Amino acid sequence: MKTSGWKTGCTPFLLCVVIGIVAHAQTVRWVPLTPPIGSWPTLMSLIQSRDGNFYGTARVGGASDSGTIFRITPTGQLSLMYSFCAAPPNCLNGSIPEAPLVLGTDGDLYGTTWWGGAGCEFCGTVFKITQQGELTTLHSFCTLPNCADGDTPQAGLVQGTDGNFYGTTGSTIFRITSSGVFTTLVTLGADAIFPEAALVQGIDGNFYGTTYYGGSGNCDYNGDSCGTVFKMTPDGTFTILHTFSGSDGAFPAASLVQASDGTFYGTTSGGSYTVYYQGPGTIFSITPSGDFKTLYHFCADCPDGKNPEAGLVLATDGNFYGTTRAGGDRAACYDEYDGCGTIFQFTSAGVLTTLHSFTSPVPDSARFDGQNPWGGLLQATNGRLYGTTLTGGDPSCGCGIVFNLDMGLVPFVTFVRSAAKPSQQFGILGQGLTDTSSVSLNGTPASFTVKSDTLILATVPAGATTGYVTVTTPSGTLTSNKPFVVIP
Repeated sequence: MKTSGWKTGCTPFLLCVVIGIVAHAQTVRWVPLTPPIGSWPTLMSLIQSRDGNFYGTARVGGASDSGTIFRITPTGQLSLMYSFCAAPPNCLNGSIPEAPLVLGTDGDLYGTTWWGGAGCEFCGTVFKITQQGELTTLHSFCTLPNCADGDTPQAGLVQGTDGNFYGTTGSTIFRITSSGVFTTLVTLGADAIFPEAALVQGIDGNFYGTTYYGGSGNCDYNGDSCGTVFKMTPDGTFTILHTFSGSDGAFPAASLVQASDGTFYGTTSGGSYTVYYQGPGTIFSITPSGDFKTLYHFCADCPDGKNPEAGLVLATDGNFYGTTRAGGDRAACYDEYDGCGTIFQFTSAGVLTTLHSFTSPVPDSARFDGQNPWGGLLQATNGRLYGTTLTGGDPSCGCGIVFNLDMGLVPFVTFVRSAAKPSQQFGILGQGLTDTSSVSLNGTPASFTVKSDTLILATVPAGATTGYVTVTTPSGTLTSNKPFVVIP
């Protein structure tokens, strides 16, 4: 694959944003993210909001160099939304956001910071922020006796069908309301510890997730345990579904994704059939009852990449897409030992196709498309896939990119939340929605109000059943990327 672009100035520890690196000789465009806006999007994945823009977090940068929230328009215009640690050194509003944001049903954005807050300098917070940039700290960790609420959350939040938000710290799973009422649901032990990714709510109403460590395995030189997959009911009943052993994977660092048949799919960042150090990683599936299968073993010395730190996204073509942090075409990468990482496609039949090998700045080359993708992919409603790399990009800085992969997938609609009861309202996200003439849920017409060109508010009609949502616009019919669940 060949790409083209133009070079912009970028100094060390800045992030360069690519608004269009795509397969089949697509164009690369560079937009520098300067220090006031942020840098180091290590675990960041973008989200699409009600206004049609993308929002993300950066671990470094801003007024106090303690992290930011920023906005990117579909045309690539960057703006600073919020700087953390407004009054250093007492960062009561949090600092160092490690995780992506989540869009709430109220239109606000919710997230966590790894450090800061009223509990201690390194304890972290839960916050919400309006699209006008007004931030409210909902909870500071380690403010309960003996830090019973946990501390240093590395994962983001998920909004449940009950309207509450659920999240994790290194030692707890918690629930918090949009007004800040906090409840510790689970205190984790040695059998499952350090969840690094957000929970997902399954179609059965339970929450599913992974922990980076836990169990009795021995998966690296330090003797660390290999990690788990778990299930939790909304009231906090916790069950380990699978404990990794190393040969079937190790150190899952990403969220799961659920297919329409109820099966979950995920990745491990380490482990494989040949375990050395942490191993090159795997792709796996697991059912809600714990039926586990290793579907793919990455190879330490193969061009398919290795060490997927991020999870999978199930796109509208029925295929999964993901990234590997390392591996790929080493000859095209400045880091010839470890490789610069890849973007891949994975089918339900277990076939993996490498779509792109990142190169980083190769001396005497015009190709500067990034290195080490850590954050997860997002399929936006324009059909394209968006993601980030930790480093690489313009050779004057090597500070990372945001990329856009176009697989020729058509536009669609998605939801602010994907489940509700009859007569409840739900949000539909898309583009070109201004003159929508009809909305239906699994064939049943639904009443709706067009709020903007990118947002419709619809009501679950009486008698509707779980299924796909269709929106009829002057340019054609848009179908949702996943079924909408009608709660009895």
